This record gives sequence, structure tokens and C-alpha cells, in this order.
Amino acid sequence: MNCRRNWMQKWMKFLLEDKLVRLLRIFSLVLTIYYLRLHVIEMKESYEVNSKGIEIFWKSWLPKESKPKAAVFFCHGYGDTCTFFFEGIARKLASCGYGVFAMDYPGFGLSEGLHGYITSFDQLVDDVIEQYSKIKENPEFKSLPCFLFGESMGGAVALKAHFKQPKAWNGAILCAPMCKISEKMVPPKLVVKMLIAMSNVLPKNKLVPTNDIGDAAFKDPKKREQTHYNVISYKDKPRLRTAVELLKTTEEIEQKLEEVTLPLFILHGEADTVTDPSVSKALYEKASSSDKKLELYKDAQHALIEGESDETITQILGDIISWLDEHSLKHNIETS
Repeated sequence: MNCRRNWMQKWMKFLLEDKLVRLLRIFSLVLTIYYLRLHVIEMKESYEVNSKGIEIFWKSWLPKESKPKAAVFFCHGYGDTCTFFFEGIARKLASCGYGVFAMDYPGFGLSEGLHGYITSFDQLVDDVIEQYSKIKENPEFKSLPCFLFGESMGGAVALKAHFKQPKAWNGAILCAPMCKISEKMVPPKLVVKMLIAMSNVLPKNKLVPTNDIGDAAFKDPKKREQTHYNVISYKDKPRLRTAVELLKTTEEIEQKLEEVTLPLFILHGEADTVTDPSVSKALYEKASSSDKKLELYKDAQHALIEGESDETITQILGDIISWLDEHSLKHNIETS
């Protein structure tokens, strides 16, 4: 009887201690967020109706006690949002002195539109340009150097924005840019032809057979598990029109690599099976930019800034911040 009582006491003690640890961790996280809000960065989120009558969700992170060194405009990947995983990245950039701006595309995240549906990639890019141009015209940010920061499909958005506005941006950071979708993620050619034909009749239907992008993109198992908690991300099969628009866009970009002229920092995981690292190499080689840099990360997969180990993500963010520091300083010296 005494043995049983002792065992129960030890078990209850363990449960209480485990609960206490969890509470302390939550309390520590709340304090950290409170400190960031109070002392380091100022966060703002808003909904705005654009010229097409579509309600767009956007968010900003600004250093609270100093003028930003530059403005960084984030373009998220397919199915993703401008919050969740990007929150930590944005806070890190803002704590290093950068003004960070991000939006959800129509049909993604918290913006209005049919979830995961892209009627026209060109129109999506126009929506991004419209939203970010409004921010750039704000007197508070008008004199700042402006950099695009595109991840995966967002890399294609950033490149298309550059093609449409060749002189509007001071540089671009492209993480695993969608210049070409990996052959492992694309259905056989015959199936692709059938899907293109069907997209004119059933554009919104979720009929495209693909491998699980989350499994292929996230190397770290714990971070892969966290993707399930991003309830506003799009996780279903691609809609027909969306898939066709993505394929058309990559084919177009692949033919226009020589037209890239802005300062460029390309980052890609060598083990990426979602977007093709070889096309990032081709972008680096063919881009007309006189200021360009390519960084390939051994054994890293697609989600470079979200799905790798903490150590790798810290290294990658350090590389990005160093590049931003160098190019912000260079711009400020040239304009002073």
C-alpha cells in the first residue's frame, strides 16, 4: 500500500512539474512578444480594398526607436500566408533595423478570394505592385531603399514585378525561387496537356495530382508538423487554372532570365525537390545584373527559412541580413 502511495505521489509530482514547465515556457514566450512590441518593433496589420474591389490583408513590422535602414517587401510562396512562419523572420529583420511589409495575395491567407485560386498570375503580380506601391509612396518610407524578398512562388512574383517595373526596386532576395517547378512535382506531359484543356472548362476544380509539397519542402520533422497548425494556408490539390498559371509563369521566366538587371541574392537548397536548383544557377549565370550572388546550401530542402534546423535557418538569415546591410549602406552612401 505504501509503495502504491509513493508511486502515485511521484507520478503526481511529475505531472505537476511537467505542467509547470509548460506554463513557464508559455509565460516566457508571452513576455518575449510583449518586450518586442514594447521596446524593439512596432507591428501593424490592416485590410484594404484595392482598385479591383478585393479586400487585401497586409502587415508591417518596423523598428520602434529608429528610422528603418530600408524597406523589405515580402512575397510569400504558393499556399502560404504572410504570417505564421514569416512572423519570426519579419521580427528578426525589424529588430535588425529594417521595415518589413507583407501581404496575402487574393485567394490566399486572410485576403479575399476563392482559396488557392489564381485566375491570372499577371493580375496577381499587379495586385502586389499596387499594394506595395502605396506603401512606398508613404512619406515615411519614400526615401528608403526598397528590396523585394520572394520565397518559392513569391520569387516568381518578385521577378515578374521587376520585369514590370525595372527601375522601381533596389534589389531582390530570392529564396528557392519558382523559376522552374521540379520534374518530380509535375505530372507526366500527357496528363499536363489534358489538365490544360480541362482548365478552360473546370478552372476552379481541385484535380491536379501532385506529391505533398509540405513533406518535400520541410526537412525538420517538428517544423513539418507545425504546418498543420497554419489553418489559413492552402493545403488541398492545386486548382486547374492555378496549376496552369504556375506552369506558364515558370516557362515565361525561364525564357527571360537575361532581362533580370537588379542587384540579386539567390539562395537555394541543393536537395530541393519542389523548385529546381539548376534554374537558380541558370538565373545567376544569365541575369544581366552586375551585382549578383548565389548561395547554395548543402543538403537543405525547399523551405529554407522555415523548414530547416534552427542552426541552418540562423545561418541563412545571417546571410540575408549581411546582404541587406551591405546594399542598404551602399544606397545611402550613393544618395547622400
